[in-house]
Amino acid sequence: MDHISTYRISAKGILSVLAFLWAVGLMLNSTPTPIAAQQTTVTCANTAAIPDPEPAGLVTDCETLLSAKDTLRGTAPLNWTTTTLITNWDGITISNNRVSSLGLRHKQLNGNIPSQLGNLSNLKMLAISFNQLTGTIPPELGNLSNLRTLHIKKNQLSGNIPAQLGNLSNLQHLYLSNNQLTGTIPPALGNLSKVLWLSFGRNQLTGNIPPELGNLSNLRSLNLSHNDLEGSIPTQLGNLSNLEGLGLVNNDLEGSIPTQLGNLSNLIYLGLVNNDLEGSIPTPLGNLSKLQSLMLANNQLT
Repeated sequence: MDHISTYRISAKGILSVLAFLWAVGLMLNSTPTPIAAQQTTVTCANTAAIPDPEPAGLVTDCETLLSAKDTLRGTAPLNWTTTTLITNWDGITISNNRVSSLGLRHKQLNGNIPSQLGNLSNLKMLAISFNQLTGTIPPELGNLSNLRTLHIKKNQLSGNIPAQLGNLSNLQHLYLSNNQLTGTIPPALGNLSKVLWLSFGRNQLTGNIPPELGNLSNLRSLNLSHNDLEGSIPTQLGNLSNLEGLGLVNNDLEGSIPTQLGNLSNLIYLGLVNNDLEGSIPTPLGNLSKLQSLMLANNQLT
């Protein structure tokens, strides 16, 4: 009997211990929900980043950059924190109490381009070339109405060129070359009335060259080389009277060389190598008095 009683008491004790452990387990499993609910957005005002609550615009820019930090940097180091004065942040320039420039070339960034950057309404320069960024170009960058320079060449970006970039009415320099971009060139880029340089070379772009690019009267350089563009060279490119360089090398362009290219009186370089162009070399090209380099090899010219 004593043996049996001892066994019953021990069993009862074990059951009590198990019940206690089960209750503890329920408590531990239930804690993440309220903890997550208590998380708040990081603020920059009254911190080492911005010691005062004003100016409000700079506070907003600071918080935008913090929200974009991890997406942009990937595993690369970036000293954007609320414990560092924002004027000392990597690549940041402040003008009139707003973030006006973001320059992070050669910083080993291996994340994506954050869509939040489209909220930096006073940004004039975005230069994040020579990194290992992947993913697509966010269409939200088309909201940067004050942007003058967009340099994102030599990354590993994919997807299409967003048509929203055609909204950048103050843009002067657009460099997208040396990526893995696909799809067609948006005709909306013909709205970039102030643009001086367009460089889309060494991607995987397809389709025709939009004739709307002939509207870019201030354009000095157009580089579309090393893509998979097809169709004919638009005659409208002959309207680009300020053009100094036209690179269409290594594509699948066909048809004849437009005689209208002879109107490009400021042209210094014309590269049409490795296409399927045919016909004769237009006589008006002889009017290009400033031309220094004429490259027509590996076509079917007669």
